[in-house]
Amino acid sequence: MIKVSSGTLGVLGLADSRLDAPPTTAYLMVGGRCSRDCAFCAQARSSKASATALSRVNWPVWDEAEALDAVRQAYASGKIQRCCLQVTVSPGSVERARSIAARLGSRVPLSVSVVASVDQAAELLHSGVERVGLSLDAANEEVFRRVKGGDLHKSLAGIQEATARFPERITTHLMVGLGETEEEMVRIMALLLDRGVTPALFAFTPIRGTAMQDESPPSLESYRRLQVARHLLVQGLCSVEDLSFSERGRIVTLRLPRSELEEALAGGEAFQTSGCRGCNRPYYNEAPRGPMYNYPRPLTAEEMGRAVDEALS
Repeated sequence: MIKVSSGTLGVLGLADSRLDAPPTTAYLMVGGRCSRDCAFCAQARSSKASATALSRVNWPVWDEAEALDAVRQAYASGKIQRCCLQVTVSPGSVERARSIAARLGSRVPLSVSVVASVDQAAELLHSGVERVGLSLDAANEEVFRRVKGGDLHKSLAGIQEATARFPERITTHLMVGLGETEEEMVRIMALLLDRGVTPALFAFTPIRGTAMQDESPPSLESYRRLQVARHLLVQGLCSVEDLSFSERGRIVTLRLPRSELEEALAGGEAFQTSGCRGCNRPYYNEAPRGPMYNYPRPLTAEEMGRAVDEALS
């Protein structure tokens, strides 16, 4: 058996679902309750959230062979663009991910989000995985230690080593709203890009039953500023030196002509889900009623204007 996100079951045709934003990646979860204890995670060992929950999404248990066969068919028919395995730290989970990769990776672009050593990441990549995600989440040492446990610099060093060995095949996630400043988030994004890693950006989402259930998500305006900063950094349109920050670390100015900024943001990609190609993760950060942190689809003209206004407020 394997856990499959509820939206994925719908797009694979395994369950009846009304999907206003169908996932463009099939999301599967490998492993039981995690032995790590990240304060924001529903799968953390001390979490009281459902064992079938991750972020805001429910992950029903399904027959693995049937699910993998449906993934192959959905990719062949163009319903999805890739598959992503969310791997918990539990006995045998990495080995099981390798087994799935060996069966699936040659026929479907496959990503794996996992806590792993560089050697384990190498084994996954050699098994058929296209990209391995080694998530940082936190943007400074104190937040990393408090929220995730462990050492931020050690994790960064592992990502750097993995990227040096496997260029363009290592990804990472950063989560806005864990207690960092905007300046700290911008600087770690720039550091990762300098080391050849393009970070995906997500917003902290309080989940009932987790240690951080009573904390608040980041303000939409703060998240929009960081989405713009990330987009400009990734596109090579600005550097950290082009941004100025308040004493509290908030982005206050950007040395880029307004016309150039509007042109850079015109497509709306800055405000859509970032990460591996073909990943849109509908409603991981937000309820369908909004507010929308990461849009899982192209923005309408009205949404685009509002997002830019929020970013530049």
